[in-house]
Amino acid sequence: MTDIFVNLPITDLERTKSFYTALGWEINELFTNEDAACVIVDDNIYLMLLTRDFLATFTDKQIIDTTTSVQAMTAFSSASSEDVDALTEKGLAAGGSEPRPAQDLGFMYSRDLEDPDGNILEFVYMDPAAAEQGPDAYLAEQSTGS
Repeated sequence: MTDIFVNLPITDLERTKSFYTALGWEINELFTNEDAACVIVDDNIYLMLLTRDFLATFTDKQIIDTTTSVQAMTAFSSASSEDVDALTEKGLAAGGSEPRPAQDLGFMYSRDLEDPDGNILEFVYMDPAAAEQGPDAYLAEQSTGS
């Protein structure tokens, strides 16, 4: 079993913890202190919210300014487009922002949400048939009416 830990640079730990718990995710207090918080997204997926100074102790590279630059966009699959909307709306109500309009490609629906520090989360729903067949085969099948 593999656990995934995504490290995110943040500036205000308490504000950011409030944002992520508003999404319905929990904080693992065993791995949380004044420099970091561990957010439990799912059984094997965690977000590590690290103050910029603390994150800098793990690398010799410059920590980017997430309000002006993108290092990564972390995507989370959702069970439905309604779930995508619900998560995004919770994040907006908790101080996040939506940097661009929703994307509806027919077989896939997504919305981006920036946390208060500018880290980008993507919430995505993909039609199960499109996920199984691949988008091109799914769209070809849809256009022929099969």
